[in-house]
Amino acid sequence: MIRLKVKEVAEARGFNQSSLARGSNLGFSTIQRLFRDPYREVSTVTLEKIAKALDVSVHDLIEEVDDKPSASE
Repeated sequence: MIRLKVKEVAEARGFNQSSLARGSNLGFSTIQRLFRDPYREVSTVTLEKIAKALDVSVHDLIEEVDDKPSASE
């Protein structure tokens, strides 16, 4: 399973949801959903825009994990 690290990378680089939305030319609601749900499906185009805004590789925004944690964890 793939987990997105958009929130962690953005915050480490000094971006909040609003500044990332502006910098990537994506809607605020798109960024908000990715911050809230790191297991959400996302297009490669969206990931490329985010990576470019953050000046990182797309590979820096994703990680492979064993399984999605349950809501109780």
